[in-house]
Amino acid sequence: MKVLVIGRGGREHSLVQKFAESPQVTKVYAAPGNAGMEEDAECVPVSETSHGELVAFAQESGVDVTFVGPENPLLDGVVDAFKEAGLLVFGPTQEAALIEGSKHYAKQVMKKYSIPTADYEAFKNAEEAKAYIQKKGAPIVVKADGLAAGKGVVVAETTDQAVEAVDEMLLDRRFGEASKEIVVEEFLQGEEFSLMAFVNGESVYPMVTARDHKRAYEGDEGPNTGGMGAFAPAHDLSEGDYEFAVENILNQTASALVKEGRSFTGILYAGLIQTSEGPKVIEFNARFGDPETQVVLPLLENDLLQVILDVLDDRDPRLAWKDQACAGVVVASAGYPGSYKKGVPLPEWSKQPGLFVVHAGTKKADQTYVSDGGRVLLFGKTADNLETALRDVNQALTVFDASEDFFYRKDIGQSAVVSSNKNIE
Repeated sequence: MKVLVIGRGGREHSLVQKFAESPQVTKVYAAPGNAGMEEDAECVPVSETSHGELVAFAQESGVDVTFVGPENPLLDGVVDAFKEAGLLVFGPTQEAALIEGSKHYAKQVMKKYSIPTADYEAFKNAEEAKAYIQKKGAPIVVKADGLAAGKGVVVAETTDQAVEAVDEMLLDRRFGEASKEIVVEEFLQGEEFSLMAFVNGESVYPMVTARDHKRAYEGDEGPNTGGMGAFAPAHDLSEGDYEFAVENILNQTASALVKEGRSFTGILYAGLIQTSEGPKVIEFNARFGDPETQVVLPLLENDLLQVILDVLDDRDPRLAWKDQACAGVVVASAGYPGSYKKGVPLPEWSKQPGLFVVHAGTKKADQTYVSDGGRVLLFGKTADNLETALRDVNQALTVFDASEDFFYRKDIGQSAVVSSNKNIE
């Protein structure tokens, strides 16, 4: 079978790698893809947003299944375009993807169907938002309503910071149309984790948990990014809390979307936090998380293509997971998530047994990989325990230590390792 992956980032490279493992797959295409994907896929120079061209390519090339990676084409209706053309595609329709496209809408669904989340109010008027903040106090969270590439969230430690965030979003329109409305919500205390599932209507097949690191710098300092690294599974979640999250969050949300006339097919991502009252929702995404995908898929024992075919046919894919840990650390361009240089040559790294490299923002120039984005690469490893996986990844990353053009966090997953070691003692 021929598979088309739409997208160009690390998440999509990870998908390409997984599809390439399938004995059923004869050809993988990536549109537009990136330099690293060329090892496993044929990259097609068609943008994620060119729906007509993507449909035409799939038809002309005899593509059997299309997988949509990023959120923007989903919100723009690419799945609808493929379905109208009679093509098999895995991803939510434009209507269903609104669960990610509007934080206000997601909150309304959670409130209506008693899905556990933080208290909130939504605002289009800056003065009303500021009055609410003064009334509630800090810490408090301010979010742009729409898509902001993982950067439209401010966790304000003081009311002044929250008020500044309101001005930036509503008045200065820092995120354009995405911040014409904001959600101001209660600050929740606890450890965050991600829980994703393959979904078709009310059928939900959950994956292992993962934990990513959003802050740019070590010690969880600095601005929010799209994610600087991740590991799976999240070590400190009890089986009871996992089952609660599946039943009361994933299953309940899938059922709610069916009732709302926005039946969801694709990957439902729940960004959760483990509070003293149990897991609660921070956000929903309508697709695989990035970089969580890069550490979850290597633990999946199933053939990914067969999983998708089963889910689309309403058959239980009987997901099986390796009894191991997987860790991934992102190499980013200096300056990210702010401004940064592109076209910087990457140092050569040695291919080590079990180590995998996922390209996120790279291209080729004179047969050499050069940077082409904020998040450039992810180095990952699957091992019997998290400590071993992280040790090997960090050892491989030392090739970047001499460069002023790139940086990575050396503390990804370290608190989990310390916690696990204490439990063993």
